Amino acid sequence: MNQYYDSNQGNKQTVQEQDIVMRSRRMLDITGVKQVESFDNEEFLLETVMGFLSVRGQNLQMKNLDVESGVVSIKGKIMEIIYLDDQQAEKAKGFFSKLFK
Repeated sequence: MNQYYDSNQGNKQTVQEQDIVMRSRRMLDITGVKQVESFDNEEFLLETVMGFLSVRGQNLQMKNLDVESGVVSIKGKIMEIIYLDDQQAEKAKGFFSKLFK
């Protein structure tokens, strides 16, 4: 799927593809990752080609990070995968930037 319909503007916009593949709720492969904003053993905050993505769970570990191809692999018990809108992403980034200063 190379295009999606943006109801706010009423036209189609071309975006890069992004795939999320989860295996047995223990391994997660995400493509289209621009940047890893922050991560710990309970949450990863990723900037992707389709917006900010939050992955929450238990005992999360980054198993692979390929910056050139934009692939991130996460291992652990996956509890939640959610895209954040702009307002939620700013709150999350603000919280983590204060936490990791």
